[in-house]
Amino acid sequence: MSEQSPDEPTEQPADRGAAVAPGVALLAVCAVGAWLLDPLLPVVDVLLIAVVVGFGVANVFELPTWAERGVETHKVFLGAAIVLMGASLSVDRLVESGALVVSSVVCVSGGTLVGVELCSRRLFGIDDKLASLLAAGSSICGVSAIVAVAGSIRARDEHVVYAATTILLFDAVTLLVYPVVGNLLAIPSDVFGMWAGVSMFSTGPVVAVGFAHSETAGQWATLTKLARNTLIGLVAVGYATYYARRRLGADRDGSSSLGFRQLWDRFPKYVVGFAGLVVLASSGVLTAGHVQSLENAYNWLFLLAFVGLGTEIRIAKLRRAGVAPVLVVLCTFCAVSVISLVVLSALFG
Repeated sequence: MSEQSPDEPTEQPADRGAAVAPGVALLAVCAVGAWLLDPLLPVVDVLLIAVVVGFGVANVFELPTWAERGVETHKVFLGAAIVLMGASLSVDRLVESGALVVSSVVCVSGGTLVGVELCSRRLFGIDDKLASLLAAGSSICGVSAIVAVAGSIRARDEHVVYAATTILLFDAVTLLVYPVVGNLLAIPSDVFGMWAGVSMFSTGPVVAVGFAHSETAGQWATLTKLARNTLIGLVAVGYATYYARRRLGADRDGSSSLGFRQLWDRFPKYVVGFAGLVVLASSGVLTAGHVQSLENAYNWLFLLAFVGLGTEIRIAKLRRAGVAPVLVVLCTFCAVSVISLVVLSALFG
């Protein structure tokens, strides 16, 4: 890592605050706007309204340059909201559902990863590294997994762009489709939440459609998705080892270049905070008033986060996605989505 030049000015906290403040203010105004629109659109969840508002700002009016850095903080707000949501769950509930959640996540994530890899390489002849990026993004946690794996396998920039754009396309579509399917099929809240958590791609859309269905579905969706996100380190190491061995002609030790520090850098930190608050809430330290206040806080943080999520869905970027990556992910996604819904419905039924 290159050292900073002594002559190069270092950005101070105050400067960073001034740089992000306009964008955060824009998120806040849009979040309040979505909240005001909610009573006028009773059939649409407020979080989906927030996504649409953000989408409109970025695509109809174009996101101003002065707001870009602040709007990027929506990922921080999402992580903070997920952490605070831990106050609404208990250790007993996690233990009770743990085996089912973990087994569902492992089976569906593994099936998705293998399915995308085979479909990409055998049916569509897609480049191996692009296939791996598509598989990681589809099976674990969307663009975050793509970026993590790209760094470990030295993927080309254009492959990262193609894979990320394809995943964002499916994020946009599933944000609209899943709530409709859930209502049409009258899917129970726990089933719908787990289904969204194991089959959709990115954390933001999973949480959004979960809470669009119901509070219970939102909690199940978040819990399941968090369990799935923890696989990011394992997948990154697996791909790094595979490509390192192949690049070096199956070297003797087969070691990868990923150490503990690199794994920790790729690990979603909010999972740790979420688990910690679950334990704290289960210990009885938090009163009902505390929990209610935290719920109000994470509801507003979610609004800010989903306005920002909407700004990431750019029509221009979606148009650049090639047909082959989209078809690969579509084939696997449809199969996994249908099978996981049938299995989960049978288990909970």
